[in-house]
Amino acid sequence: MIDLAIGAELEAEVERVRGLGREFLRPLGIEADQRGAPVPPDHPFFAMAWRMGLGQPLGVEERPGRRGGARRGVVLAEEMSYWDRGMSVAMPGLGLGGPPLFAMGTPEQKERLLAPFRDREHPHWAAFGMTEPGAGSDVAAIETSAVRDGDAWVLRGAKTFISNAMRADWIVVWATVDRSAGRAGHRAFVVERGTPGVEDMRYEHKMGLVAYESSSFTLRDCRVPAANLLGGDRHYAERAGFKGAMRSFNATRPAIAAMAIGIARAAFDVARDFARAHYALERPVPRYQRVREKLARMARKLEVGRLLCWRAADLADAEQPNEVEASMAKAFAAGIAQEATGLAVDVLGDAGVTADGYVEKLYRDVKAMDIVEGTGQIQRIVIARRLVGLPSA
Repeated sequence: MIDLAIGAELEAEVERVRGLGREFLRPLGIEADQRGAPVPPDHPFFAMAWRMGLGQPLGVEERPGRRGGARRGVVLAEEMSYWDRGMSVAMPGLGLGGPPLFAMGTPEQKERLLAPFRDREHPHWAAFGMTEPGAGSDVAAIETSAVRDGDAWVLRGAKTFISNAMRADWIVVWATVDRSAGRAGHRAFVVERGTPGVEDMRYEHKMGLVAYESSSFTLRDCRVPAANLLGGDRHYAERAGFKGAMRSFNATRPAIAAMAIGIARAAFDVARDFARAHYALERPVPRYQRVREKLARMARKLEVGRLLCWRAADLADAEQPNEVEASMAKAFAAGIAQEATGLAVDVLGDAGVTADGYVEKLYRDVKAMDIVEGTGQIQRIVIARRLVGLPSA
């Protein structure tokens, strides 16, 4: 059973995000989109938000003696994304690098790598490097290689569309020690800023979500200390490295899905407010009636999508398997987010497609939600396999 109450503490956090969203997140997101460049890491807003204790809301931080991190993550992710999804990803914090560190890292690695993030004066970022030019949703197909050389590992390969890589203190880079071994050959390495061999770091221009940087880079004989093999050799002797990646995705997909719900909410609110201000005064009435019906249908879908996110998050908090639930949330939320932005464009008409219009920005932003952390097609395959009991490989 899902507890629909979020509690006074989380409600206060949501109110704080709401205030920042109205004053900073949405204006900065629109400004970045119009400028065609991400918000720089030295922007005063990031330092202010960091001092306030706000960061990327993925719900994967360690909270000793407390539970509910995943639920907190989806609630805050939705609210931040409502104001601007690009800015929510640009926020400082561990990002997608957090889940594998918490799930796989040794005590020494956690202490060492988390230490900079305890500095509340200066914002810090981490990143997660899985996607490659030839391996997107099919993460089992990664080609970046890792070869042991004495007290170090040598990484060779290329990564692309890695969020916040250019400003990250460290990146969790996934590589394979044996391509013929398939998923069993996967390993995760922490590549720290300034490591020789990380080259060709470049910003990738996207059609939407401009506020945060997506970067590509090459690993040319990149020597990583053996101490930076996430989890150490023992971890991989006991379990396949690929499972660590999948646990990371299942921990964060509910929050990614909640971000899609946030975008959908923003588009819905614009369409609803426009209809209230315009269509109620127009004739003939049938046009207004059709708009009302579409808005009512979308409102129902938003509630369903939010509940799917909360269900997947609650299972994660209870440390229960949530692969199917996370995939359901991701597939459904991304779909209705695209539907909501499309509806907003239809309702606003000419005002919905102007190049400097807010709805037009949402329409470009939303497509990525069906791609990041596994496309909608991949999520539906995962669901179908589990429903009929097929193996995952």
